[in-house]
Amino acid sequence: MTYTGDVSVGGPADTRELPGLSITKVSVGPMDNNAYLLRSGDEQMLIDAANEPGRLLDLIGTDGLSTVVTTHQHPDHWLGLTEVVRATGAESLAHEADAAEIPVVTRTLSDGDTVRVGDAELEVIHIVGHTPGSVALLYRDPAGHPHLFTGDSLFPGGPGKTTTPRDFDSLLTDLERKVFNQLPDSTWVYPGHGDDTTLGAERPHLDEWQQRGW
Repeated sequence: MTYTGDVSVGGPADTRELPGLSITKVSVGPMDNNAYLLRSGDEQMLIDAANEPGRLLDLIGTDGLSTVVTTHQHPDHWLGLTEVVRATGAESLAHEADAAEIPVVTRTLSDGDTVRVGDAELEVIHIVGHTPGSVALLYRDPAGHPHLFTGDSLFPGGPGKTTTPRDFDSLLTDLERKVFNQLPDSTWVYPGHGDDTTLGAERPHLDEWQQRGW
């Protein structure tokens, strides 16, 4: 079946099969958080153990989990983390600027670091604004277009929520400099809530977002 990324709480997961990586998206919890299970070879990695740990553990199955990456410090993105880590023994990673607000962190991340799952490598992109330590994870598919997991930094329709003009300016600047200026329109975006998008769909609205503010 063709991947759409259209998932809902209590509904089935959706899986995209790439030559070197599979990506399974599921929506959990009362805030419709997306969690992403990545698999390459015999290893699995989870992006955001957001909620419903039992459901996440069912998704992980008996093959185990090597790593959990938490995209940022807001609780709706880590409410299932402690139970998932306890059950699997997975390493728990988050950016150093948000780590103190996350209940289980075994190693911190910085901009430009890489995280591996099997033979696949994902680059850490630090995007300041939604929180001080928000990260996106970039997988450059050698057989296709890039894939970007943005947490709450970028959604269809604009950047994530900020609370001050300074934070908004920081977020939009980092998105332009580190994401839109570096990656092609074909880059597929997997956000922390809701539907997927592409950079090509969002790029025409950059000036609009700047004028709108948030």
